[in-house]
Amino acid sequence: MRFTDILGMALGQLRVNLLRTAFTLLGIVVSVGFLVAVVAIIQGMNAYVKENIAEAMIGMNTFQVRRLPISLGLFTDDQFRLLQRRPRIDARDADAVQQALPDALAIGLTSGWPTPRADLVWRNRTLGSVLVFGVTSGYQTVQDYRFTSGRPLSDVDVRERRNVIVVGADVAKDLFDNGNAVDQEVRLGGQRFTVIGTVAPKGRVLGQSFDAFVMIPIPAFEGIYGKRQSTTVSVKMREAEEVGPAMARAQEAMRISRQLRPSERDDFDIGTGEAFIAFWKQLTKVLFAVVPAVVAIGILVGGIVIMNIMLMAVTERTREIGIRKAVGATSRDVRRQFLAESVALAVTGGILGVASGWGLALLVATFSPLPARVTPWSVVLALALGASIGVLFGVYPASRAARLDPITAMRAET
Repeated sequence: MRFTDILGMALGQLRVNLLRTAFTLLGIVVSVGFLVAVVAIIQGMNAYVKENIAEAMIGMNTFQVRRLPISLGLFTDDQFRLLQRRPRIDARDADAVQQALPDALAIGLTSGWPTPRADLVWRNRTLGSVLVFGVTSGYQTVQDYRFTSGRPLSDVDVRERRNVIVVGADVAKDLFDNGNAVDQEVRLGGQRFTVIGTVAPKGRVLGQSFDAFVMIPIPAFEGIYGKRQSTTVSVKMREAEEVGPAMARAQEAMRISRQLRPSERDDFDIGTGEAFIAFWKQLTKVLFAVVPAVVAIGILVGGIVIMNIMLMAVTERTREIGIRKAVGATSRDVRRQFLAESVALAVTGGILGVASGWGLALLVATFSPLPARVTPWSVVLALALGASIGVLFGVYPASRAARLDPITAMRAET
């Protein structure tokens, strides 16, 4: 019997019993759809973090010298207490890195965690919950900030502790008339500041704006809020291939500056945006560990349903099987027929599951801040799961049909 004939008969049986087929496929469709959708969201998030968040937080061709590592959440309480004993990063560390990296495009010092939020007041208007950063002038170059109006903070502003302020695009739009912020006087932390520049928009990430902030010279910042626990030195190199060697030189300079012995570990951390990406991927591994278990349960239930339905079909079609054997069909032909029907059921469920998962991923990407990217490997995996479930749970019903005695089968009541 030709394969095309077997496949045609299998699909014909599915069309004849549409309602039963639909209920049979439900478990596989839901499981496969869930797999495709969740993997699409996780993969989309991974790509989004790499392409947008890491770059927005740390910058291109850059690295940071920090008191605490980015992957702080993965440490135990004892490890965290050891990290808390590290000395703060300060201007002397920035100077040491600056001397070791005269070829750097820019080196900046910025206030770190915890980042304060404050009310920014202009005339009779108040804009609440604005992120406040204390920075040196080089930080603006490291972050690739462009200015729509005014100028950036300068070395003179920092050195002379001037009460000047640079505002993000959202702050300028929400607080000032027509967004005209330059030369306006605002109040922050009980002090008056003059706006000298407006940063061009950087956009939103997962619904969170990167433009709702202000920057002031770090001496003025520390005068209001005190020193932060994780002040950071940010370094920007001209080319990506310069970052690795520059990190090694910065590490050596920091160790010399802090008089660490060769046997002593670093009491600081040096990392790039890749460290943040790696941290994120470690977090998503938890989801990847849970998803297969949930999918496996659904697939198992779907496979059991398929097996029961195929056993029912064998009982219902006993007389048909007897007639086919009587006119020359072999046990192998019957086995292949029922196995083909089982596989067709499972693969159809897999295809519908992929389509539903794809559609769900598109809906999530369209109507929520979560990105989603359907990857080819998840589609192939879903279809392979469907086919394998059809084979695995279709073998027993097909074998049972193949073993039927034609004479006994023909005597069966229809």
